[in-house]
Amino acid sequence: MRPLLPLACAALLAAPLAADAPAPKAASAKLCTTCHTTAADNFRGHFDNLAPKAHSFQLKIDERVEILRYDAATLKVVTPEPAANAEAGLKSIAKGHEVRVQYVEKDGVKTAVAVFAKPPVKLAANETIAVDELQKLVAMGPEKGKYFLFDSRPSPRFMEGAIPTAVNLPFPAFDKNVDKLPADKGALVIFYCSGKTCNMSPGSLAKAKKLGYTNAKVFVEGMPAWTKKAHGVLSPASMKAAYLDTQTPLVILDARPAAEAAKGFIKGSVAADPAKMADLLKAFPSAKLKPPVVVVDRTGGEAAKAVAMDLVKAGYVGVNVLTGGFQAWQAAALPVETGTLAAKATFVPKPRPGSISPSEFTKVAELAPAQRGAVILDVRNPDETKNGVIKGALTIPEPQLLARLSELPKGQPVICHCSTGLRAELAYHLLKEKGFEARFLPTEITIIDSGEFTID
Repeated sequence: MRPLLPLACAALLAAPLAADAPAPKAASAKLCTTCHTTAADNFRGHFDNLAPKAHSFQLKIDERVEILRYDAATLKVVTPEPAANAEAGLKSIAKGHEVRVQYVEKDGVKTAVAVFAKPPVKLAANETIAVDELQKLVAMGPEKGKYFLFDSRPSPRFMEGAIPTAVNLPFPAFDKNVDKLPADKGALVIFYCSGKTCNMSPGSLAKAKKLGYTNAKVFVEGMPAWTKKAHGVLSPASMKAAYLDTQTPLVILDARPAAEAAKGFIKGSVAADPAKMADLLKAFPSAKLKPPVVVVDRTGGEAAKAVAMDLVKAGYVGVNVLTGGFQAWQAAALPVETGTLAAKATFVPKPRPGSISPSEFTKVAELAPAQRGAVILDVRNPDETKNGVIKGALTIPEPQLLARLSELPKGQPVICHCSTGLRAELAYHLLKEKGFEARFLPTEITIIDSGEFTID
């Protein structure tokens, strides 16, 4: 039977001819290769989801996900702050933190034997600058504050938002762009990058000192700390490249007077009267979602900065002011709309690859099993499934899935779920790797003995 609902993930392409050997998979994220090499049987990437019940975790290597099993009794976990045991150590690693994983592979299963969380960089006190001191300088501006601020991150990260007055001098391209540095080698030169564990700004510092700069410093806490205390900035070209062209969801707030904004605004803009921010914030997307926000006024001036700072004070990170404001947007000949701006800000995060929305899942699951056109695969453990299973669902605990792939009906899409979405995503990646057409439910689901369910 033809599926009643289209699935977002198409089946994998047919296997290539023997003459076309697949390219080897990268063992390190591109960002990691800037400063590190990776030994055999090691991965470098960013810690993603931890699934303690499945004794597994996910490691993101750029757009690829590696699934690694572990034995808590033998796994070695090294973190900046020592943990009581291996699982406590894994739980202490923040999502997105850079890690190195040593592993062994047997029968297609990779098992981590050691996980090393990247420690914070160490610099002398006279080589660093604190966020409060940097804020004071930025408020004065480079001319009055007599400083030069450089963002050592790669340009795609810079385009997502940067500290005001910063110039992008990516560490990987430092040697090709030394002309951006000031002629005066005694000037205050400040570098920053992605936070306490990022080596790009310390690397820039070392190169600058080697060139003879005597007053170079690093803002070690970097962009993550800045966004908690102040807004960033981005240009119209950066906003277009980083968000609009990539269809990355964001919130655009227009702080201009309503009559002025109605004559022309950026598509999707929401009216944001600086004097009525309390009302706007009452219905604003949750700060937990970390919505990227760009605030626009006429010239990137005080109105936009006031709105941006209200959001920062309310706990939002990733808030940026559009440099040059709407005038700069128009000058760049970028698209403009007319009419009435939205009154309420909405934000729907970009779905994780392979995920199915709760509404789609519900539509499929509420059909009779024979009408679904897909297999619902419950990857929870037996102690969980004994309390209830969706009618007609196939139950295979995620740790057993690789050994039991033959139990899956051939030629049908598979929709995985667990109780929280973590093990379901592990199952999705395993099935995708084995050539199945699969999706997963990324949210919490509760199932009772009748087979009825509720999704958080």
